[in-house]
Amino acid sequence: MNKVIKIFNKKKSASIKRNSQGIGGLFLKNLKRDKLALMGVVLLMFFLIIGVFSESIAPYEPRERHYNEDGKIRRLEPPSKNHWFGTTDVGRDVFTQVVLGTKTALIVGILAAVLVTFVGSTVGIISGYYGGAIDIVLMRVVDFFYSIPFIPFVIVLAAVLSPSIKNIILAVTLLSWGTVARLVRSQVLSISKRPFIKAAKVAGAGNFRIMTKYILPNVIPIILLEMAFMVNWAIMAEASVAFLGFGDPDKPSWGQILHINFVTGNSRNAWWWTIPPGLSIVLLLISIFFVARALEEVIDPRLRRR
Repeated sequence: MNKVIKIFNKKKSASIKRNSQGIGGLFLKNLKRDKLALMGVVLLMFFLIIGVFSESIAPYEPRERHYNEDGKIRRLEPPSKNHWFGTTDVGRDVFTQVVLGTKTALIVGILAAVLVTFVGSTVGIISGYYGGAIDIVLMRVVDFFYSIPFIPFVIVLAAVLSPSIKNIILAVTLLSWGTVARLVRSQVLSISKRPFIKAAKVAGAGNFRIMTKYILPNVIPIILLEMAFMVNWAIMAEASVAFLGFGDPDKPSWGQILHINFVTGNSRNAWWWTIPPGLSIVLLLISIFFVARALEEVIDPRLRRR
């Protein structure tokens, strides 16, 4: 019996290794063929570099006011060699704020996506594997969080706990993990009935070992795909909340830049204050979408081009 278990484990680990290598190879092959996916990777790498080195790239402090030779504040000045994206109504450098906003967007997007996929995947695996009463209870919890509207929830959260990046990440996590849980659960329901799971149970493997060693590797591709889409959703959610005025006042963000621009009534006459943060949001979301689309084609054979 021990020999059978060892042979089964070796075959399973070898299969998982081949699948992971195959996914990586297919993704690179997709990049060579799909120009939009390649553009998405290049754009995403660009934003990641800007975000990581934002403190070094930003030429000024985000709240620093700038004055001309006469001692007057540089109000609403268009782009120049000293201020590439112009200045705000109180003489602050827009380029600095946009660069530092990149870091905020990436932090919110990545952390929220990781938390969402972790919680959702854990609930989905447990629910799909055990079934029965556990499955029913967990899915009703998912339905409850589905019923909560996002924007009002964030407004209440900001009023109770004060506006901050942590609270936005918390709100995104609480209200978004249900989608991942349902998708993972549907996969686990199918996987748990396959012969190798039954063989593992006969061999004496415990529930935790089966879920982590045999089920989890088979749902990792869809988890990674959902994580990519959740990064997009979290970035858009943070920008929306900040645009409404409920973002973290101590952290420069693209939504906050647009909020101040619109509140002060300069959205039409100061185009250099509107276009950079708005275009940054669009380009980052598009880049992640193109990368996620290429990854989706790799994971789902039905989407692969012949």
